[in-house]
Amino acid sequence: MKQIYPWLMAACAMLAMLVSNGLTITGLSVFDASLLKEFGFSLGALKFRDLITLVLTGAVAPFIGILIDRVGVRVLLIAGSILLGLAYLAYSQVTALWQIYAIHVAFAAVLVATGLNVAVILVSQWFVKHRGTAIGIALVGGSLSGVIFAKLNVALLLHFGWRASFEWLALAPVILLIAAVWLVRSPQDKGLPPLGAGTGVDEASASTRGDLTYAQALRTRTFWALALTAGMTFYCTLATVAHLIGYLLDMHYNLAKASDGLGLFFGLVLLGNFLFGLIADHINQKAVFIANQAVMLVGAIILAAMSTHYVWYGIALFGLGWGGMYTLLQLQAVNSFGISAAGKILGTITVIDATGGGLGIWLTGVFHDRTGNYGVAFTVCATLIALTFLASVQFRNERKARLVLATAQAG
Repeated sequence: MKQIYPWLMAACAMLAMLVSNGLTITGLSVFDASLLKEFGFSLGALKFRDLITLVLTGAVAPFIGILIDRVGVRVLLIAGSILLGLAYLAYSQVTALWQIYAIHVAFAAVLVATGLNVAVILVSQWFVKHRGTAIGIALVGGSLSGVIFAKLNVALLLHFGWRASFEWLALAPVILLIAAVWLVRSPQDKGLPPLGAGTGVDEASASTRGDLTYAQALRTRTFWALALTAGMTFYCTLATVAHLIGYLLDMHYNLAKASDGLGLFFGLVLLGNFLFGLIADHINQKAVFIANQAVMLVGAIILAAMSTHYVWYGIALFGLGWGGMYTLLQLQAVNSFGISAAGKILGTITVIDATGGGLGIWLTGVFHDRTGNYGVAFTVCATLIALTFLASVQFRNERKARLVLATAQAG
């Protein structure tokens, strides 16, 4: 049980990412064309809903550590899954834009309760050894959400229409609710040690010795470099996720083929999540991260060129590069500062990355409204990814540096 339960928690974290991301971010764009046709909104006005969700998520995220301390991951997952189901039922009944905006306020609460930070902290509580691999498994859920919900939503839309599709999709959070009620526990609840604690493997990490406080982390260049890198890459990635179907529809692909593009993107993200999380457990994380940046940049440049001959290569490269960066951003934050203040640290980084992601979705829609295509929008994305190289050279393991300094002073 000591060896199995941590991996079961990684699977639960993956399920949380699958359901929450799939229903609030990655699969929702399938319905955009139907909503635009029925209500006559501009693309920018519709996509403003995502800016609402992500800015509010970011605003609340710094307090996630306090929420986890007070109510625990399990309670948050239960509450978030119930709210998500109710929000989807409400989506099936909308008649005005303000109602969509109100539902996306609820989506922000869902992402706080069941999204990235909760998943990463749940996994980090259970792992000392193999933490990179475990976080990679959890984040696979976000990638699977694009693969699964893109195709599922198209099938539902074609058979039932968009309103009935939302009603059927309201059942999906029930799966997460069951897992949260019956399975999710902390190491203290189960009376089990985290995997790798006390085994002689990375003994410094097995305790909180050397961990930075929240205030100490804020005073480091590493923190702000991570936050800015996250903000710029989330701008580009969520802009791509939210508009990729529209991008391919503009290239005269049908909806089914356009959804294949989203499936390809997330299939490669999924591979990158697991593959580069595993690699980072064995070789230099910073080198792997820079390689991911380069791959993602090449993909973004191809998408900005809007070439029908190379678009699928651009989608694949962008997805693969982002898959590795997504995992390593979370892993470097935890490893650089420790687990003690991880909730507050990750939450504050989320303020910036969520705001960046929301702006990316909204502004890409605005650029499309103004220019009639996605060329300018994806040129902005390629430029921002290029700028992340400047920020990433500032990364270092702050926790390790403190331990080395403390040892030298003691000697």
